[in-house]
Amino acid sequence: MDLITVESLMVPIEEYATVSQDATLYEAVKALEKAQEEQDRNRYHYLHRAILVLDNNRKVEGKITQLDVLRALEPKYKDMGDLRSISRAGFSLDFIKSMMEKFALCDIPFTHMCARAGDLKVKEFMSSLSEGEYVEADEALCEAVHMFVMGHHQSLLVTRDGDIIGILRLTDVFKEVFQTMESHKLKSDDA
Repeated sequence: MDLITVESLMVPIEEYATVSQDATLYEAVKALEKAQEEQDRNRYHYLHRAILVLDNNRKVEGKITQLDVLRALEPKYKDMGDLRSISRAGFSLDFIKSMMEKFALCDIPFTHMCARAGDLKVKEFMSSLSEGEYVEADEALCEAVHMFVMGHHQSLLVTRDGDIIGILRLTDVFKEVFQTMESHKLKSDDA
């Protein structure tokens, strides 16, 4: 039986979108856009959905997901508490609309929200990394699948000897799941 490791599917850290902790949101979004343009030239066909934030020693300190960028557009989201817990409770559309009214969310035009957020420093709204977001490079892919499911992550940081060497994206794991299913289906159909 072939063992698929995390490392075999990861994107090397050098090929991923990164910014310094002192970068602005605009600079982070530009870095993501540049990484996505460069992806067309390499083997990683799925778009990056996060930007890694580096400290002054070029070590990963956090990340900014597409959802983090959207949260940065409206500073009042911070006043609402733990949005992840709130969203997992499955509130109705009416409740969500009442929260928008109560906190006066989106009370300025979208273009103004974007302009204002572009100057924010990424360290103000980046996601901190949690213990459950790290996976060893030589781990079996099944371990990573478990971490994706249990942690509701879109990506995992891949480590070797305590250093982050890459990022494992959910889209790449899903592609591997599909290809493996297809391969086994074709084998069973030929039998």
